[in-house]
Parts: sequence; C-alpha cells; structure tokens
Amino acid sequence: MSISVELIKKCATKVEGHADDIDDLAVFTNSREQVVNGLFVPIEGERFDGHQFLEQAIQSGAVAAIWTEGKALPENLPNDFPIFYTDDSLKGLQQLAAEYLKEQSPKVIAVTGSNGKTTTKDIVEHVTATAFETYKTQGNYNNHIGLPLTILTMPETCEVLILEMGMNHFGEISLLSKIASPDIAIITNIGESHIEFLGSREGIAKAKLEIVDGLKPGGTLIIDGDEPLLTGFRSEQHTIMLCGYNGRDHIQITQVTADINGYKFQINENEGSFYIPLLGRHNVKNAALAIAAAKQLGIHCSDIQKGFDHLSVTGMRLETIHGRNGALIINDSYNASPTSMKAAIQTVRSLPGFQKRVIVLGNMYELGADEEKLHKQVAEDISPPVTHVITIGEKAKWIAEELASNEDGITIAAFSDKTLAIPHLEKLLAPGTVLLFKASRIAALETLVAELKA
Repeated sequence: MSISVELIKKCATKVEGHADDIDDLAVFTNSREQVVNGLFVPIEGERFDGHQFLEQAIQSGAVAAIWTEGKALPENLPNDFPIFYTDDSLKGLQQLAAEYLKEQSPKVIAVTGSNGKTTTKDIVEHVTATAFETYKTQGNYNNHIGLPLTILTMPETCEVLILEMGMNHFGEISLLSKIASPDIAIITNIGESHIEFLGSREGIAKAKLEIVDGLKPGGTLIIDGDEPLLTGFRSEQHTIMLCGYNGRDHIQITQVTADINGYKFQINENEGSFYIPLLGRHNVKNAALAIAAAKQLGIHCSDIQKGFDHLSVTGMRLETIHGRNGALIINDSYNASPTSMKAAIQTVRSLPGFQKRVIVLGNMYELGADEEKLHKQVAEDISPPVTHVITIGEKAKWIAEELASNEDGITIAAFSDKTLAIPHLEKLLAPGTVLLFKASRIAALETLVAELKA
C-alpha cells in the first residue's frame, strides 16, 4: 500500500514544507516503529502526546507528518519538512482512511458483536479469499485508531476488506462505520460485555446497531436471527438477513452434528452442507453469518467449504494445545463475558472421550452493578460431566461459592492468584483430561497455559 500526497492534501487545512518532493507514503503512529517513507500521525492520549515525538519519528523513517494546528513543532525541524495541518491529527487519520477507501473502492464487510467478532472476521476472510483478494483487521486493531490504520495498510490489490469493529461506549461503532462505509455489516450477537457503560443488553444492542450509520444505501445487514433485541430492527435503506435456527431465518441452520474437531451442519435444509473445523457450537452460528456474507458476494457453496477446510483463527479463542502428561488444553483466555463463558463451558461438556473435564475460570470485568449476580449465573451451566472447577480471583470466587451449594460431585477450588493454582493444576494433567481456561483479558490466563503445555 502507498498513500499519495494528493490524497493527504484532501485532509489538510494547510501544507508547509516541500510536500511535492515526496509520495507513496506509509502511515504510522508509533514513533519507535521503523518505516520507509513514513507519514507520521501523532496521537494525543491521556498520558502522552505523540506530537512530542516527531524527532524520534523522523529517526524511524518519517518524511512527513500530519499535525494538529496549534501544536508546537520541534525548534530544529528543517523548514522544508512537509507538515500537513489538520484541526485534529486523529480526525485527520480517520479522514485519510475514509478517502483511501473511496479511492481503492474494495467491498467492505464490517463485523461487530458482543462475542465472536474476531473469529467471525477470520471465518469471513477465509471464505471470501476463495474468490477474491482479501485483507482483514490484524490482531485487535478494531477501535478508532486501529481501524483507520488497518485501512491504510490495505494492499492496493484488495478486493474485499474485512473490518472488525469494537466498542465499549455509545457512538463508537457509529464513528467506525462512517469511516469504513461498509457494503455488508454483521452483528454476531448481543451479550453482556461492557454492560457497565451501556446500562443493559438493550443498550448494548442499540450501540451495536450503530453499524448501520455508515452502511451504504442498498447494503446488507446480517444479524443473529435468534436474538430478539436484533430481529425487530427495520431499515428502509438496507437489506436485513437473519441467521440462526429459526424457520423464518434467511440462513437457517439445521441438522447439526459434532465430532471431536468440529461441526457438520446444513443451511436451509438442502441448500448446502458444511463442515467447520472449530470447537464450540456457537461457531456454527458464526459460520452461518460468514455464509450469508459470502452469498451476498456470489460465492458458491463449494468454495465456501474450501474456505472452511483451510480455516485458522486468531489465537486464544478455543485454541487446542497439547498439555503435559497427555492432557488437552483449550485456551479460550483472550476475553470473557457471561455469554461466552457459558458457551465455552458447554463446549467442554459436549466433548466426547474425556474422563476428567477441568474448568479454570477467572474474573470478568465491565459487568456493572450486577457483576456478582452475573458471575453466579455462570454456575448454572456447570454440571457433570464437568469434574473439576478452579476459580482464580475474587470475582470468579463467586462462581465457586455458588457451585459449593450444589451436591453434584464436582471438585471445587478457589485461588486468589493464578500462580497459587499451578501446583493444583499440575496434579490434574493426565491422559483423558481436558482443561478449559477462560477469563477477561486483564486476567491473562494464557500465562497459566504456558506453564502447563507440553
């Protein structure tokens, strides 16, 4: 990818320096990142201001910068160094991304939802790559800074761009959607993530539906057909597709069967039969959302299955790892909400062939005033064949306390710190044992996985 000076000028209120001497620029915001022909965009945060690091950015390869008007430039900056002034450098970055998208004009698929955004993004990318040159959000670059940077690193050959959109406050998805102007928008589900800031599941649904704010007229909104908070939404400007297990759904999932590696299912009775090599029945729904998007792009069912055949997803999402002593570890520790935690537990309960099923759960955050209640509700989904439950942290302890009132033979242990749990977990590592690790990102339970893997 390369960004032209003419495109940058469209986003600038004025230009200083010899801007005509440069072209084909690579955008970056981290002054320590080594680049060639770089356009530095300083971001102002709560604890830092990127405008203070222009000299370091130049040493890293910057040959020009977008700059907030009124911010002081370094005293020894050469007079001919190109500066593109804007009212706000972050807004300049976002506008530049929008202009670059207009110039390149790929089909844009936007993905949001309480859970499953990253996995659905990965599935969509694998499926669309069977027919088009694709590019997707890398890692978790899904916010007001990461999304523009994703767009601005998109290769010029890209035909389909898949963008993940995250948020924790109202207005954030609206902004991202207006930058990306998607042709297709997907909402995976509505859970409890960020309920502390959004007030209720109804509030979460309202925030996720902001994705239509930038959806092109005539574009398609693909939603979870089993979620009443979404199925009542109407739009005169857009096509709405429902995916789920309901007979009214445009993509209806039927005849689901599982094996140790994934799920076989059909859509719309005999329209197509598919196999997805992912754990977790919820991933069947994510696959159906991807099928809906693929069909909007004219991709045939046989090519969709080819995409599934070569599927790999971002790590720490029901990731299977060989543990010590022949145990199987399922690392689902990237993040957690009550909905996704329950889904992960059901995945472990349904796996065939294990004598011991160990559930390791950590704290969940941003659940607001009902956090204790929501933690305790997770216990409702824990029953045999689960054999052991280990909680880590004061919030997760509520799950253990709720389970302790049941008499179902499950062994329960609660630890205040994850390092204290290691000796206990090591004793459980054996053939025929599966261990699930699930918690919010801040808990970083993957460090436990690293201690226990083969």
